[in-house]
Amino acid sequence: MLKNKIYKYFTLEIGKSFLTILFAFTAIAWTVRAVNFLDLIVEDGFMVTTYLYYSALNIPTIITRFIPLAFLLAIILSILKFDRQNEFVILWTSGLNKMKIVNLFFLISLFVTVTQIFLAVFIIPDTLNKSRSLLRSSDIKTISSIVKSKDFSDTFKYITFYVDEKKENGEMKNIFIRDEMSSLSTLIAETKGNSNTTIIAKKGNTLNGKLILHDGMIQSQDKAGNIKNVNFTKTELAIDNLTTRTIITPKIQETSTKVLFNCLFDKRTFLKEIRNCPETNYKQQVVENVSRRIGMPFYIPLVSLIASFLLTSRKNKKGIFFSKYIYFIFGFIILILAEILVRFSGFSSFNTLSYFLFPFLMVLLLYFTLMKTFSNEKVTS
Repeated sequence: MLKNKIYKYFTLEIGKSFLTILFAFTAIAWTVRAVNFLDLIVEDGFMVTTYLYYSALNIPTIITRFIPLAFLLAIILSILKFDRQNEFVILWTSGLNKMKIVNLFFLISLFVTVTQIFLAVFIIPDTLNKSRSLLRSSDIKTISSIVKSKDFSDTFKYITFYVDEKKENGEMKNIFIRDEMSSLSTLIAETKGNSNTTIIAKKGNTLNGKLILHDGMIQSQDKAGNIKNVNFTKTELAIDNLTTRTIITPKIQETSTKVLFNCLFDKRTFLKEIRNCPETNYKQQVVENVSRRIGMPFYIPLVSLIASFLLTSRKNKKGIFFSKYIYFIFGFIILILAEILVRFSGFSSFNTLSYFLFPFLMVLLLYFTLMKTFSNEKVTS
């Protein structure tokens, strides 16, 4: 009964440290990434609600990136805290085996591992795909927000905007629009079937999802090279059908794990799901992504055992002081190594097998090393 309370106490303390560190890292990284996403509003003209929702959908990805490091720090800081408060001394003198605590840390690490695998395999691809679909389905509600004065803007595909002056109320003066691929053929009847179109207007503004132009001219050229000019006093352009240069085609990271496994055996299925995947190295990219989703979490139990070496007895405070940095650096190097090796996991079957076997072999080696170390402490004591 007493042991259960002790294990529960240690688990809660480690859990609180882990969640605090993970939240801090995630908040900082998400803030930086959200600032980078401001281009969706400034450059691409998406609405603020779209920007906020898109940014929020990227939070699970950030969380999984920091889970291993946050857990390593949580384990080390918790051990140092328990040692500083002499809680371990009480346990050791009462006869509690150190391997029991190591097993507790290992079980906690397995729970974190399963959580990260669940996030990486099921949640992350779904949220990333939703974020891409959000950009694909969202309409551009304003042009004036992305068009700058005395600057050519090519935010929209095949269309270039130029505005000589833009007022605070959104009114634009001396507008130049160049359509290179007949993108406006569905918007303006006079441009249908033409190879390119140029629109010039003295002033204009956006209203209810439309660009309203005044006092201008539409110059269009058909495929035969004939030029046609049409003057207008007022005309309206619907901007809902315009598409930005923002990448909207799904990437491998945004594809479900099930599809990735299927593509390893059926290339046609994969290329049908992901249109922009290069056919030459599709398998390499798929194996790398599968390794990252499933293989990377297995390095978490490994760093928990590395941190458990802080439980070994030391005769002087100087050894304790340096050991916390040594084991943290060792664990950090393991995580960096895992991040580097996953990029090469798709190069060959040997690399893939090595990436998955390395944490399992190291866990066995470190576990038996800890058992031997603690048994020797009993003999010498």
